[in-house]
Amino acid sequence: MPRFFCNNIAGGKAVLTGEDAAHIARSLRMQPGEHLTLCDLQGTDFDCVIDFVSPKEVFLTVVKSGPCTTEPSVFVRLYMALPKAEKMELIVQKAVELGVGEIIPVMTHRCVSRPDEKSLAKKLERWNRIAGEAAKQSMRGRLPQVRPLLPFREAVQEMLKADSALLFYERSTLPMQKALGCIHTSASMLVGAEGGFEESEVAYALEQGVESVTLGPRILRCETAPLAALSVLMYQTGNMD
Repeated sequence: MPRFFCNNIAGGKAVLTGEDAAHIARSLRMQPGEHLTLCDLQGTDFDCVIDFVSPKEVFLTVVKSGPCTTEPSVFVRLYMALPKAEKMELIVQKAVELGVGEIIPVMTHRCVSRPDEKSLAKKLERWNRIAGEAAKQSMRGRLPQVRPLLPFREAVQEMLKADSALLFYERSTLPMQKALGCIHTSASMLVGAEGGFEESEVAYALEQGVESVTLGPRILRCETAPLAALSVLMYQTGNMD
């Protein structure tokens, strides 16, 4: 069943406009009487029937509602050192499919990509559009956001608010699985860009209480590591059953 995000649901009625309405009318060619699913961005699904459809507006009536069953039990924030070119687009898309709650680009010492403010604003808009498309495709109950860029030390301080804060480092000897026992409802992950982290950055993170973990003896590319880490976390916390 087609699925859309909507924050305009009240009194058993809902309205879709803009690109969603155009997609329903022109691409899906849906008609009054047909059903689709709306999600309120807060984890609730609404089974709706179409009352009226046009390329500009779609009016719907809620038939029933209930908790979305596709959202993970753990809210994961991915802090991703800014990679080059299209790698971030791939990371955003696949991380959302795997269940990430939020993505925060981070500027580290070894980041090669250093866009100016105007360029970064355009990238952020595109990343959030990719996140939205991935959320629809993967039947998510929430719309994960890609937040503005943070400096490394600020990102580390924010990470500590989660049940578990993990930094992935090739010289670590602690397997990721052994660091997941204290996760209850939230986790933060910090992954390096192409050149990894400076030793001083790792030292700072460890001093603040972040755990340094490894994904094994092989060196993973910066676009592979966060997806492997998310997969392990989701499996270990029972969110891939």
